[in-house]
Amino acid sequence: MTNVWDTPLHDLDARTVLALIDTGTIRAEDLVQSCLDRIDAREPLIGAFAYLDPEQAMAEARRADANRDAGRLRGLPVGIKDIFDTLDMPTEYGSEIYQGFRPRRNATAVARIRQAGGIIPGKTATTEFAGLCPSKTRNPRNTEYSPGGSSSGSAAAVADRMLPLAIGTQTGGSIIRPAAFCGVVGYKPSFGMIDRTGVRPAVESLDTIGVFARCVGDAALLASVLGGDPQLGDSADRDFVPRIGLCRTRQWNDADADSQKAVQIAAQKLQSSHGVLRDFTTPQVFHDLLESIATIYNYGTLNSTMSEYLHNPSQLSAETLQLIEAGLQVTPQALCSARQHVAQAACAFDQVMVDSGFDVLITPATVGEAPQGLTSTGDSLFNKVWTALGVPALTIPHLTGANGLPLGLQIIGRRNDDRRVTASAAWIESVLAIK
Repeated sequence: MTNVWDTPLHDLDARTVLALIDTGTIRAEDLVQSCLDRIDAREPLIGAFAYLDPEQAMAEARRADANRDAGRLRGLPVGIKDIFDTLDMPTEYGSEIYQGFRPRRNATAVARIRQAGGIIPGKTATTEFAGLCPSKTRNPRNTEYSPGGSSSGSAAAVADRMLPLAIGTQTGGSIIRPAAFCGVVGYKPSFGMIDRTGVRPAVESLDTIGVFARCVGDAALLASVLGGDPQLGDSADRDFVPRIGLCRTRQWNDADADSQKAVQIAAQKLQSSHGVLRDFTTPQVFHDLLESIATIYNYGTLNSTMSEYLHNPSQLSAETLQLIEAGLQVTPQALCSARQHVAQAACAFDQVMVDSGFDVLITPATVGEAPQGLTSTGDSLFNKVWTALGVPALTIPHLTGANGLPLGLQIIGRRNDDRRVTASAAWIESVLAIK
């Protein structure tokens, strides 16, 4: 169905269709049908979903239309990464071991979406156990390229206008990287802001629930529902001009020329729009931090997949087995040292952000464009550190690379200062004229 402007409903952003539903201009049933029609047309090519239940989605839409007090997400379709437990849909964790598995209860995040009136058409595709083995999903911007991972299906579904919103998780770069590759907004809140009960763990000390949307305001809305912070949902509407640090990071030379140029052009535009922008240098303790993070990641993967490794090793991918074998080599001393290193880096980062007076930092979101082919989900080099520190990270699409694929601008803030990050990101989005 189209609206009075002849725009298909599935092409509209979340807050726009919410307003149309609230005023009675359209029905939730109309929106969901438009999204399902889009999925029906595009899913054979994109492969964004692990499971779909159109009949249930339409029934939920009719209930939303009948209940004007359904909640802040009333009538909005939301994709759920297939590592979140769902009572009424299979949850397979991207693994053949769990084919057809039915959990006994909903993950807390799923329950909150439904309590807020959100509609769940299905489960989005994930890499195996949210790890490194690619899913079937293709990048909607060019299907010969990777959509990133591990939240592959969630990013692709939002990018291809199948859904206005979706949720995923990040352990290394599994929100930011696929969002950047697919050209949508991806937001990883501060560690622990959103309850992970009922989510399959990858690495317990790193896993963070995040969201995908088409604009910062939509991302803030969904995260506010998931995190129980209504003010976060309004933060993108604040009249706020941030103090911004340009953080090239210690990996700057690993970014390709297009990615570097995108950050530098963004910095110039932001400065010319009266944003306060200066260079930011990471603390010395960040030296060799990636090695400590790898130690934690490998051990965490071993811990979370030990049962499958012992009972179903032949059904695990080569990528997962490689991580498990690396985890087996981690000594207690090495793990303790790595955890101490990350804790020291987190404290140092907190202090240098306070001392610098910056509200947020801007950095590359990825090394470059999405890799060609479906054998790799890309490199999370520019995401791992921020995930390990537990700080909020958000990417917005900005320019394209040599192959015409999206590049992302990553925005970093202080831990538990998410409202400032989303407010800053909304201002940056407006200055860069991103739609």
